[in-house]
Amino acid sequence: MSIVLSDLSFSWPNGRGLLSTLNSSFGPGRTGLIGMNGSGKSTLLRLIAGELLPTSGSVTVTGDVGYLPQNRTLDTEASVAELLGIAAVRDAIGAIADGNTSAAAIDAVGDDWDIEDRAREWLARLNLAHVGLDDRVRRLSGGETVMTALAGLFARKPSVILLDEPTNNLDLDARRRLAATVQDWPGVLLVVSHDRALLEAMGQIADLSQGSLRMYGGNLSAYEAQLAADQAAAERAVSAAAADVRRQKHDLVSNQTKQSGRDRAGRQLAASGGIPHAAAGGRKRSAQETAGRSRELHTERLATARSRLAEAEEAVRDDDTIRISLPRTAVPAGRTVLTVRGLDRPWHPVLAVSSKPAVSSKPVSSKPVSPEQEPEPGGPDEPGLLARLDIRGPERIALTGPNGAGKTTLLRAMAGAAALDGVTVRRSGTVGYLPQRLDILDDQLTVVENVRAAAPTASINEVRAGLARFLFRGTRADQVAGTLSGGERFRAVLAALLLAQPPPQLLLLDEPTNSLDLASARQLAQALSCYQGAVLVASHDVPFLRSIGITRWLRLAGDGRLLTGGPP
Repeated sequence: MSIVLSDLSFSWPNGRGLLSTLNSSFGPGRTGLIGMNGSGKSTLLRLIAGELLPTSGSVTVTGDVGYLPQNRTLDTEASVAELLGIAAVRDAIGAIADGNTSAAAIDAVGDDWDIEDRAREWLARLNLAHVGLDDRVRRLSGGETVMTALAGLFARKPSVILLDEPTNNLDLDARRRLAATVQDWPGVLLVVSHDRALLEAMGQIADLSQGSLRMYGGNLSAYEAQLAADQAAAERAVSAAAADVRRQKHDLVSNQTKQSGRDRAGRQLAASGGIPHAAAGGRKRSAQETAGRSRELHTERLATARSRLAEAEEAVRDDDTIRISLPRTAVPAGRTVLTVRGLDRPWHPVLAVSSKPAVSSKPVSSKPVSPEQEPEPGGPDEPGLLARLDIRGPERIALTGPNGAGKTTLLRAMAGAAALDGVTVRRSGTVGYLPQRLDILDDQLTVVENVRAAAPTASINEVRAGLARFLFRGTRADQVAGTLSGGERFRAVLAALLLAQPPPQLLLLDEPTNSLDLASARQLAQALSCYQGAVLVASHDVPFLRSIGITRWLRLAGDGRLLTGGPP
């Protein structure tokens, strides 16, 4: 069982190259495939799975392949057995039990006579024992759907398993179960992921960057340590090469200055008649030849030094950081920006949706509403149960909870995009809302135009200056949103949200790191470190939550009640 890439290259039909002459192999063991959004990770998995054909080179896979794509279209009326991928074998076993002993039925079963037992075993192992094989997919939550598909892969025991962002939409418990499961997998496992906990369970890391693939032994921590060492060495090489360029420039200028002095002295001597005319001419020609050779030598040395500097700079990864200042978002510590009441009892899914769409061409922004004078909440009957949520000042609040508990529904209500039965929301500060999907941009407009739509009173120069801090400099700010890569789109959405006018004093972020590469997640954390308002983040990504300095942890129970607590 193995995957072998031989001079593998891939370009899209429009000619845009993505992968270039990849040579690598993956044997039994766990490999995490990482890289920037748009680097070609999902495309590489599709090439290995046989869904795409290489432009040149080859992919050789030994053994059968199980593939879980990042985005899959599901038939909600399909059965769980179909989602598990065992429906055909199960039907064949049923037909044989009814007396159909045809070769086709027996071939369809193969060695999978115990497939139902294996499927139920894996469902139970992934905390899905309550899911029946004949249940409809529509009964499953998004996280349960992913875990059921994973159970089907593991139950079928393929030699090679390809997983593309498997932890998206999974709650913390499911993520931990998946990480524990892959630890024991005996076959070839190739996982595209940004989930740090899952990547820590890998045996090696494959880094896809600028069309090339580089392998690192060990898990994510080992990769980051090696990468830091490589970067430090590359930066030292850049410093040394830059110093050499300065030295060669100095030598060239110094040599030209000395030669000019010698030329001037020679002309003065010839003009004074101190040497015969013929001798002066010969001396001049000799000096010119010597000067030419010297100038050529110094010019060559300078060109060589510049070439070495370019090579050294190429080895340093482009890891630009977002650096912004947002003083207008500052909120005093005692000021309340949002109050939610009615959370001490179970509430139902959205009963009424406002005429305002949940997702528009720009970030949802709720302007301040003067709150009525309300009594301070008394102590709830149940310890840790919140009847009322007050968000004050520059708090950093994490909202956790299992899939299906209603985190997204609650955030939409806080943003003013939905109404909840028995729940009241009062906003006394401008609210910016980032939904899970990064589809709040108008794909027909440029990045500049999208930000100006969110900040209509800002001048074009102010918008461009703000976008430069989000790494959209010069012509990059004039790109049409529909042509942006995943990482670029994320930064454009973040810019539209944080540069909006009036600036948001409360940010509501719904699973913001879903599908973000590690660099983009770092950029988000950097941007939030500059933001001086309040933040409420619904997320299962505990390492990210810790990195942004969470000050209060909340948990939404399965029945919708909001509980206080500590980190999960």
